[in-house]
Amino acid sequence: MNTEALLRDLRQELRDGGLHGCFLVRDLHTGDELGLEPDTQLPAASLVKIPLALATAERIRRGELDGATALDMRPGRITTPGPTGVSRFRHPARIAIDDLLYLSTSVSDGAAADALFDLTPPARVAAVLDDLGLRGFAVRHDTRELTDTPTERFTAAQVHLAHALAIDAGTSGRGHRLPQLDTTRANTGSARAYVDLLQALWTPSAIHPEVAGRVRELMGNNLIRHRLTPDFSSDATTWSSKTGTLLNLRHEVGVVEHADGQTFAVAALTESLVPAGAQPGADAVMAQVARALRDHLRQR
Repeated sequence: MNTEALLRDLRQELRDGGLHGCFLVRDLHTGDELGLEPDTQLPAASLVKIPLALATAERIRRGELDGATALDMRPGRITTPGPTGVSRFRHPARIAIDDLLYLSTSVSDGAAADALFDLTPPARVAAVLDDLGLRGFAVRHDTRELTDTPTERFTAAQVHLAHALAIDAGTSGRGHRLPQLDTTRANTGSARAYVDLLQALWTPSAIHPEVAGRVRELMGNNLIRHRLTPDFSSDATTWSSKTGTLLNLRHEVGVVEHADGQTFAVAALTESLVPAGAQPGADAVMAQVARALRDHLRQR
């Protein structure tokens, strides 16, 4: 199948799956790439935890932070609820910055991420990205903002109303009544920006090898693996990734390293057009589209 026909079919597959998607897959050795709307800016949701991890690891390398420094995490003081991590703790704990880095990135723990944002505020994270020559991101707020949406105000039986609002309350210019989905107020990034970041982490770049290795390790230990992993993980590959989920947003970015030496960066940023929370079919469509792009590049 030629490239034009493939892209046409993939756009239709996304529409049939109730998704709007922005994708980019790049061969990290040759630079060849293929995508769908790769330069569209979308709210990043938990994908912002990759820039946060990079900035934190870079500040540790510079000696501005000590990874062994332990912070007090007290349940009554945690303001970022979530399904995993320290927000589920029942008793006070002292956790080292290095371990908060693991919880934030590999477990997608919002409370751990906000403890790191308290040390390196969003503007500082953005400055580190800029210093390293990484463009196409906006880091404006911590992850507490992601837990103050209509989802938290509706009952489980009404959650579809929150998703309907997320789908219907946007503008043609990507503004939105919900600040977390408004690209002028939210943390944002494009598929291209995230692929550029992945390339900088996996190939020689301005990022110090020690820092790049740490972030790769964290992404390799990612525990949330229901989205693209089924189509990229095998005995002959290594898949390292990070997901992002918020209301109707379902994202994943990662790198697949093949046993034959081929390495591809993958960014799949999507918006669901279906007012429902659990959508395993949409996750499967995301993976199929991303894999089809990768397969086409491999066959060139």
